[in-house]
Amino acid sequence: MPVVTALGRHTGLPCAFVRKQAEPHGTCRPAEGVEAEGRRVPAVEGVVTSGGQIVLSTADLRGRGAQVFAALCVIDREQGGAGALAAEGIGLLPLLTAGDLRAAAA
Repeated sequence: MPVVTALGRHTGLPCAFVRKQAEPHGTCRPAEGVEAEGRRVPAVEGVVTSGGQIVLSTADLRGRGAQVFAALCVIDREQGGAGALAAEGIGLLPLLTAGDLRAAAA
């Protein structure tokens, strides 16, 4: 959530937060924030490993009428996430990859 909050604050664009499951308090909804129906939206994660959580979140967003065009992340651990997302028609746009971090540490 911190990455989404920072992006929203910096860009002025509205945000929604998709949970793994609805919380039993508050609105009890699986997503909070702006309605995604009919909107073209990116999925945002801090770190992508397998891409599994983005696939699940994207299915939920698409089920509610959102057009998910890409997944943005801070770090792609390069452990299959990009391929799993591509299979769902989602491009992965990482800020950094595990390879970038290894190269910087060398």
